[in-house]
Amino acid sequence: MDENKKVNTSTSCLREANFSRVNFIGADLIDADLKGSHFEGANFREANLERADLERANFREANLKWTNLRETNLKGADLREANFEGADLEETDLEGANLEGANLEGANLKGANIKRANLKEVNLKGADLNWATLRGANLKGADLREANFTGADLKGADLISTNLDGANLTWTNLDRADFDGAKLDGTNLKEAHYLTNDQLSKAKFTA
Repeated sequence: MDENKKVNTSTSCLREANFSRVNFIGADLIDADLKGSHFEGANFREANLERADLERANFREANLKWTNLRETNLKGADLREANFEGADLEETDLEGANLEGANLEGANLKGANIKRANLKEVNLKGADLNWATLRGANLKGADLREANFTGADLKGADLISTNLDGANLTWTNLDRADFDGAKLDGTNLKEAHYLTNDQLSKAKFTA
């Protein structure tokens, strides 16, 4: 397919297709079956992918800024270094996905399933993760400043060297979460569950 060709389709089955560097700006892909497809470097800015099946798809370095990804299946997807700034990922399934180095600043991840996902060094500054599930997720070195984790499940999550300055962890499940070297200045830990003094002793408080 020609580079930068614009695609606009919905309720389609396009499994394992190659759409690398294709222009999907504003495209309607609601309920599309794109399982295992390749979208490296593609532009999905303001596109609608609600409820699409993108399991194991490759979006490495793709632009998904302000994209609607509500209730989308992204299990096991390769999302490394992709741009999700301001994207809507509410109740999206990201279990086991690789988001290393991705930009999710200001993204909506309410109720998302992010279990065992790789979120190493991601930018989640100001993101909304209310009631999201991040059990066993790798967030090592992530920028989580001012992110909202109210009611989220971070059991067993790797939070080593993360920046949680100003983040909201109210009612969050922090059972066995690793805070070694994490910055917690101004972090709201009110009524956080299963948080121990031993966990806090490994964190950094500089303010």
